[in-house]
Amino acid sequence: MQTGIVTFLYAFAVSVACASNEPDTAAKSSALPNLSDTTLSIPLAGNGFITHTVSGGSEVITAQGLTNWRNSESKASVYFRLDKAEKIAVSLRAKAPSGTSTIRVSVNGKPFSVSLTASDFQTIPVGSIAIPAAGYVKVDLQGAHKSGDSFGEISDLIITGPAANSTIVFANDPANYYWSRRGPSVHLKYAPPAATDVEWFYNEITVPTGEDNIGSYYMANGFSGGYFGIQVNSATERRVLFSIWDPSAGKTTLVRKGPNVTDNGFDGEGTGGQSYLKYNWKAGTTYRFLTHGVPDGSGNTLFSSWFFAPEVGNWQFIATWKKPNTTTYLTGLYSFLENFIDKVGYTGRKAFYTNQWIRSTTGNWIELASATFTGDATAKNRQRLDYAGGVENGQFFLQNGGFFANPVPLNKSLSRLSTGLPPAVDLNSLPNIHP
Repeated sequence: MQTGIVTFLYAFAVSVACASNEPDTAAKSSALPNLSDTTLSIPLAGNGFITHTVSGGSEVITAQGLTNWRNSESKASVYFRLDKAEKIAVSLRAKAPSGTSTIRVSVNGKPFSVSLTASDFQTIPVGSIAIPAAGYVKVDLQGAHKSGDSFGEISDLIITGPAANSTIVFANDPANYYWSRRGPSVHLKYAPPAATDVEWFYNEITVPTGEDNIGSYYMANGFSGGYFGIQVNSATERRVLFSIWDPSAGKTTLVRKGPNVTDNGFDGEGTGGQSYLKYNWKAGTTYRFLTHGVPDGSGNTLFSSWFFAPEVGNWQFIATWKKPNTTTYLTGLYSFLENFIDKVGYTGRKAFYTNQWIRSTTGNWIELASATFTGDATAKNRQRLDYAGGVENGQFFLQNGGFFANPVPLNKSLSRLSTGLPPAVDLNSLPNIHP
């Protein structure tokens, strides 16, 4: 897989557009490429999003780029990252299949205006700009006027003129554009004491107000073979989700489930059993998660989970799943944060994870106050660098998406303050704890 980084070595600096707030036009732009320049094409297919649309809007980002662009209120945005302050020139690879059009282009808020007149793809100069600091650059595209059916089609954003030894980060692996558009997933990996059979895993999550964007999955209790957490599925639906993967041989089956819980199978990222409770959980509230894993003595393992919402005031049973041909307790403990809808991969999310505890088969509660911060292939292969994890106010946090400026190095060891107070839960009184 490619690294997503391109380095340019040359001694040319492009001129900087004037600081006027009025849109520059291609006719008066100083961004016309020089033969000595080096240029870089950033495909919209992996780096562009429809960031504003209206009801019935038809515009889409496809493998060919921005198309079906008919509404002047719609906006597309393209993102790339510079590792330091730079002077750059911007162009578009674009065409107007029918008629002509004028489009507005904004580079980190600096406005330009360009005309599309050709029916086949051309390189259209936009303008030049000084980027004052390292971080992601946002280029917005919006239609102004058109004589034909659409404002045009745009396949690539073209960057000309980064200074010597500059690195530009963007998604450049077409086989994985779906994942790069979703954005990097990040994890907290916990390490219980060696030779501990973990029967129970307890965790708490708080999603800050404004960090609960659609497509977010805040996974609290992850383990080898399953995961449990909360999601934002749409503007009107949220879920508490508990899933168990199938083993290499056999199929996971439902043993029992709680009131109003839906169960079904899943595929796409492996196969298994899925259970979820539609529940309108709230940002700013701390929710509690409890998972149990124990062999049944017949060559299977039973996995169960419970969810505690303070506004309800009691533990709610989600489900018990039986995984065949598997004899294990809870291993590989972790939490994660992800976006599972690629079209909204430009939005950000953050959550606090705290008060992690395990209970061994001997009945001892053990606090997990340390973790390792890791990322998925999108992060490791530097297709996207908008990820972070650490400790704030005594709690672990995970953050991804939104194209923020400063990533946190992966594989970083983290420690939070220990509370020393095991969770106040009566395990024997949990609903459906006994068959």
